[in-house]
Amino acid sequence: MAEEKKVSIAVIGAGGVGRCFLSQCSQILPQYPNVSLVFISRSNRSLRVPTWNHELSLETWEKDLVASADPAPSPQELLDWFGTTENEIILVDNTSSQDIAAFYPNFLKDKITVITPNKKAFSSDLDLWKRIVDNAYPNNPDGGFLYHEASVGAGLPIISTLKDLLETGDEVQKIEGVFSGTMSFLFNSFAPLEGQGGKWSDEVSKAKDAGYTEPDPRDDLNGVDVARKLVIIARMVGLQIESTSAFPVQSLIPTELESCTSGDEFMEKLPAFDDEMETVKAKAEEKGKVVRFVGSIDVGRKAVEVGLKEFDKGHAIAGLKGSDNIISFYTKRYGSNPLIVQGAGAGGEVTAMGVSADMIKAIKDCHGRKKVG
Repeated sequence: MAEEKKVSIAVIGAGGVGRCFLSQCSQILPQYPNVSLVFISRSNRSLRVPTWNHELSLETWEKDLVASADPAPSPQELLDWFGTTENEIILVDNTSSQDIAAFYPNFLKDKITVITPNKKAFSSDLDLWKRIVDNAYPNNPDGGFLYHEASVGAGLPIISTLKDLLETGDEVQKIEGVFSGTMSFLFNSFAPLEGQGGKWSDEVSKAKDAGYTEPDPRDDLNGVDVARKLVIIARMVGLQIESTSAFPVQSLIPTELESCTSGDEFMEKLPAFDDEMETVKAKAEEKGKVVRFVGSIDVGRKAVEVGLKEFDKGHAIAGLKGSDNIISFYTKRYGSNPLIVQGAGAGGEVTAMGVSADMIKAIKDCHGRKKVG
């Protein structure tokens, strides 16, 4: 009977999402006897197996990594090391590093499977995106598999749903939704379906204190995070979007505060601009509507937009709770009643779940592709 090819897991990035992912691996990997963890790295150090017959401990990896004196290798050094085994390699990149993302084509070309939540790899330079896709299976029959479910919806099945629609021959006409847990939380609190909501600056402060925003809230309010997700999806449906600057992205940062030297300074000065957002909310309320921060892709018009939009109170986007995301797929098959994916779209555990689910798919693909015996 054929013996399954051994699969080795290498992990770059072990803080935040990476830590959650490795915790989930302790429950997942024991189910796969021919799969082992062989490498973990952080920005300044790394841990690897002494030989390919060994595996790292999922119980003591954190302590072992702290005790390691080995620096983190460069992407090329890591690729060279991968070349010393016949095992299938699955590389899990939990970082947001542009340098590592730029090396994905090299990994994929050498049959290394890549799994990542890194948006930069798929939303920055169009040429990089093309090289990544061209070097991955199936465009390159000998290439590594590529998975990046968590690059758009954390643990929500946005990428896989879109792939299923496209691969089964459906015609995607429009995609619209709330793609940011931060923006969802802010507007569900600022402009609720019932009641008045708080002042804009107070709601931003609450979101920051609750950990829903970046340390500098401008990194969320500028709309770029949502724009990156839209670029990824737009490219998947065939639109040749060069970058996030190729379409309108509405920033909620007052022009006067763009030059603030810190997030704290920004928060101190933000209350002076509450009236501007209050006016936006009031105009929607006069029409019996609420305002939400959304992203949309009109495939036919080849139009991508990110910004504020008014919705009837009975609309699914208007009725979101907490920090939930919601993405509506309008297609030829589904007609005017869109396919909707909704749920938590941010957080370490749910993002790691998206990465872990991709890993399980990759393990099965690696076993199915190449067997010996």
